[in-house]
This record gives sequence, C-alpha cells and structure tokens, in this order.
Amino acid sequence: MTRIKAFVTLTLLGGLAVVLPIAIFILLFQWLFGQISELVAPATQWMQAHTEFKDNFARLIVLALILGLCFVIGLLVKTSVGRWAHRHLDYWLGRLAPGYSTIKDVVLQFIGGAGSEGVLSGPVARARIHGADNPLSVTAIVTSQHPNGDFTVYVPTAPVPTSGFVYHLPAECVEILPHVTVEAAMKSIVSCGSGSGALLKAPERSV
Repeated sequence: MTRIKAFVTLTLLGGLAVVLPIAIFILLFQWLFGQISELVAPATQWMQAHTEFKDNFARLIVLALILGLCFVIGLLVKTSVGRWAHRHLDYWLGRLAPGYSTIKDVVLQFIGGAGSEGVLSGPVARARIHGADNPLSVTAIVTSQHPNGDFTVYVPTAPVPTSGFVYHLPAECVEILPHVTVEAAMKSIVSCGSGSGALLKAPERSV
C-alpha cells in the first residue's frame, strides 16, 4: 500500500510539475493581454467599427500596429533629424511632465540604451551585505562600479525579480561570478533559490 501511495504521489507531482508552469504562463499571458487590451481599447473599437476585424483579432492587429510604430520610431531616431527631435522632445517632457525623467531612467536601466548598459547586462555577483566577515551572502547584479573600487549592486527578491534592494558595498564584499549569466541568476531567483548549488559552484579549470 505504501508503494502504491508513493507511486501515485510521485506521478501526481510529476504531472503538476509539467502542468503548473504551462497554466501559470497562460494565466500571466491572459492577464497581460487584458491589461494591454484596455489600453488599446479606443483604437480597437475604432477598428471594429470601420473594418471587418472583430474582437481579439482586432486587438492583435492594433498591437501589431503599435509594435510596428515603435519599430519605425526606432529607425527614425537613428537619423540626425530623428535624434534632434528626440533630444528636444526629451528636454521639454523632462521640464513639463513630472516624473518623466525618473520613468525614463528606470526603463533605460532595465533595457539598456543611451549609454546605459542596463541591469540585465550584469555581471552577476555574490554580495555579502552584512560585511566581508559575515558568511551570509545574496545573489546580486552589479549595476555600477565607482572610482574608489566600491560597487553598487541590485539584489532581486524571490520569486519576483523586478522588485528588490540596492546596496552600496566595498569591493571586499562583492565576489564577481563571471561564469554565471544574468539569465541563470534570474532563473534561480524566480525558483526561490532552486539550483543555486550549480549556480555558485566554482567553474572547473581547464588543464
């Protein structure tokens, strides 16, 4: 009876391990699609009224048009005229729209651009936030290195790495992990530390 119970339990857990990630992904996609649909609702309603596209297909068309517009704008800002217009638009929005500069800086820090390497460019480090002599350490991403050798690191929280803490640490409290990619570190954080053993294992030296 015990063997049957263990077999059923392990089989059920194995099925959940396959189904749950897919279900969560679908739910997340539905939530994100719903949020974006609300934002583009006016354009979707206009398209439904003036074309044969209806409901979700109309939303997809609107989203595709928005992405296409972003691509075109990206091409334009690569030209001298586009850079001039973007520079002046940034200047006036920064002066007239409260919070615009802060939002822009946050976006650039995460996706990179305009001279910013971005948070997701790494490198990954093991940070001792309570001092070099304290054994406690956290997975961190180095966001800045200062002239005096100190580091500024971003420590994501699990399981949502988009929120976290910023620490300013001396060099002796930061151990760079050049063999660890940001993607691998984020995967470990999202899974609440699962797989950290392989993540923090020192790379084997080639003979």
